[in-house]
Amino acid sequence: MTAFAEIRVFNTLSRSLERFIPLQGRRVFMFVCGPTVYDYSHLGHARTYVFYDTLARFLRKMDYSLFYLQNITDVDDKIVNRAREEGRHPLELAREFERYYHEDMEALNVTSVNLYARASDYLPEIFEQIRVLLEKGHAYVTETGVYFDITTFPDYGKLSGQRPEELRVHRIEPDPTKRNPGDFALWRNRPRDEFGWESPWGYGRPGWHIEDTAISIKHFGKQYDIHGGAIELAFPHHEAEIAQAESYTGVKPFVKYWIHTGLLTVEGEKMSKSLGNFITIREALRQYNPNALRIFLLSRHYRSPIDFRWELLDQARNSYERIVNGYANLMDMDLVDEGTEAEGEFLNGVRSTRERFFSSMMDDLNTAEALAQLFELVRVVNAHYEISGQLTRAARDEAISTFQDMFEVLGIRVGLGYDESMIRSLITLLLDVRSHLRSRKEYDLADEIRARLRELGIEIQDTPKGTKWRMMR
Repeated sequence: MTAFAEIRVFNTLSRSLERFIPLQGRRVFMFVCGPTVYDYSHLGHARTYVFYDTLARFLRKMDYSLFYLQNITDVDDKIVNRAREEGRHPLELAREFERYYHEDMEALNVTSVNLYARASDYLPEIFEQIRVLLEKGHAYVTETGVYFDITTFPDYGKLSGQRPEELRVHRIEPDPTKRNPGDFALWRNRPRDEFGWESPWGYGRPGWHIEDTAISIKHFGKQYDIHGGAIELAFPHHEAEIAQAESYTGVKPFVKYWIHTGLLTVEGEKMSKSLGNFITIREALRQYNPNALRIFLLSRHYRSPIDFRWELLDQARNSYERIVNGYANLMDMDLVDEGTEAEGEFLNGVRSTRERFFSSMMDDLNTAEALAQLFELVRVVNAHYEISGQLTRAARDEAISTFQDMFEVLGIRVGLGYDESMIRSLITLLLDVRSHLRSRKEYDLADEIRARLRELGIEIQDTPKGTKWRMMR
């Protein structure tokens, strides 16, 4: 499937919808800001990374050749401070939480990243960029470190839309050695009893922003197609990346499309440990299916804020069960040799949902509307199941393909696992045993089989047409 010119995305840099046209034909290079690995990942992380995973899946489905790069911030004051509290080496702590992050992403079926790049592996690139920025007069050295002089970059503020007079406050503590309050650190000198490295400008650690440009320029060069991250990173982090990169390379724009996700709040408040509303991915997955979590996160447009409430995950879980039941009904339909008028109407419904699904994704990656089309496909299947319950193999295969394409793009896993035929046979055997027990009025054992299967995520339904089962996980 190819429709390159039809995809539109909202570019934060231009504040408008633009046709998506990569810099190099069908090749797409995408960088997304990864986590700072000092704690478990939370639902805000899930919102961001599930979306970019879906974007990557969609681009590949549209026949783009995508390289998706994500950094791992394993050098940061938060890591150093927590490691000090626990009496551990900062990189040891970082590796532990990096492992937890990968486990969380795997659980959420976030599998599209080609390369995870640790900041600590790119010190030579960081040193080189700082050296060039100093030579070009964009940076200066003080006793506390090396800083980027924002007055040397007239475009500073173009991404966030802030005026120069609004750029006086920076996330880092004021430093009297800086020329301007808004100048940001490229390198920060630290006491030798702290974790750090030797550099040409003293012992210390790199600044946050320079880590990402060192990684992305190393792998993508002077320009690339997509930079992603949560909207709260637009300033100062992404603004600083632009200033560093374009000053370093002399090439504009550094990134063609800046695509940002909206905030996730919890009952109207920013998620915070101090407020007691900090919800980790692991906590959510202890109670809900990963598919339900993906459905919840994709049920809002990526640029819109999401206000989390637990009951919304209940709704998403119910939605996933509807999808599973619809797909199972499709698989349960009787196969016939000749189609009917009802089958023709069924296929028209399948094809229209497919067309609208991909049109929704091409219109600024509207996953909310795309999900609505998946639910419409379920409705079409269920209606035909009730009316007819039979299809030709070709019609069923087309509907299965449509389901699977939607699942693939949205990252929803519906299926039985690695050896589906064997698992189906085992479940059928257990149901035959259960039926035999019921016929002998040994209901306790029959109910025990049903309960144990439910614990495994297999729901048993006794219907007038016989016993049916559904995989609910």
